[in-house]
Amino acid sequence: MSEPGWRTLLTTRLVVLAGMAMRPMTLGVRGLVVDAERRVLLVRHTYISGFYLPGGGVEPGETLEQALARELAEEGNIHLDEPAELRGVYLNRRISKRDHVAFFVARAFRQSAPRPPDHEIAEAGFFSLDALPSDTTAATRARIAEVFGGAPISPYW
Repeated sequence: MSEPGWRTLLTTRLVVLAGMAMRPMTLGVRGLVVDAERRVLLVRHTYISGFYLPGGGVEPGETLEQALARELAEEGNIHLDEPAELRGVYLNRRISKRDHVAFFVARAFRQSAPRPPDHEIAEAGFFSLDALPSDTTAATRARIAEVFGGAPISPYW
């Protein structure tokens, strides 16, 4: 690489890194996994109360789809047979002014085995829409209502 090209690349990378340090944005994924009986996969973590849609943070170098596939495998032993449908990207104001969640719906999948409890996941299972656990989070209920109940889509998680 020529001297001016190398300096431009270095300067660009330094500006990007400084911007990330000053205004870091976080990005996560959540998946609404729906089985043939219209039940949805929910998980309960060991470190926070309530039932959630499976998901988590996008790692450096990972696409949204790769992050979703990894999180579904880790939290529910779910393996996608077809790409999940991206339903929206939401601002999660409860976490920060810069936290975003990409929300997917997955209908074509297989589960290698029920997800046993461990140090991260206390419980994972499929629940009927009319029998969600009482401590299912408001954001989880809102996404389910958007997909199944015709509720207006919110820009906020």
